[in-house]
Amino acid sequence: MAESTKHVFLRASANRFSIEFMLVGGVAIAIVMLFVTLRATPISIIEIVFVATAIMAVILGFLKSREPFYSFQLDHRKITYYHKVGEWSVDTSNLSSIGVPVATDGFEQAELNAVGIKLKDESSFLNDLHPRLACKLLIEQRHIFLQAVKMHCKSGSCPSKWLVEPSEFQAGSGQIYTGLIAMFANRMQHLHTLTGYHLLLPANVLDRDIWDFSNLLNHWKLNPEMVVQELLDKQATVARSNRNDS
Repeated sequence: MAESTKHVFLRASANRFSIEFMLVGGVAIAIVMLFVTLRATPISIIEIVFVATAIMAVILGFLKSREPFYSFQLDHRKITYYHKVGEWSVDTSNLSSIGVPVATDGFEQAELNAVGIKLKDESSFLNDLHPRLACKLLIEQRHIFLQAVKMHCKSGSCPSKWLVEPSEFQAGSGQIYTGLIAMFANRMQHLHTLTGYHLLLPANVLDRDIWDFSNLLNHWKLNPEMVVQELLDKQATVARSNRNDS
């Protein structure tokens, strides 16, 4: 029987401490309510602010708990990104370059808080992308995209096509896309024009800072088997250390 392909999961920072946020917020609300109930004086402004903060902590914890526990999977052949509404994958053969996107306006530069991926073949990616995921990514990543747009618009000239994603797109292969996939494809093209990359991996979905993650993916692209094994060994070492500490 052939040996199964090794893979490693990377946890998103967006999912971390969700239970802790909800627990601390809930306990804080209970304590304030208990004090208010047991005493004769009405609730103070400070206590109201404290309760409001605690409620926000509970809401934040709930929202974080809805994010995928793991955001990425790396194996010997592809990288898979997990979102709460779906996933996408890119084979190593379709990866042209990986780095931190930088928008420029003359001598001024603005580093985007994300990791960028440049594809060799956009069609192979778009053909497997689900419209629901495309819609979510268009909305969630728009603020990062607009950072790059603003850098290029400082001189006063800003193409209107950068601000609107048309619902029709023709790939270099001649294939025509419509609807949400076409809108996402147009965003990819605009992003590539502005930064040189097609896809964005925002900092909050990574398990480390953007430069370290970019460096990791570049090493993985060159030698997937070695990097996957190194990550697995590191995770095993951390797990043993945690068991010993407990």
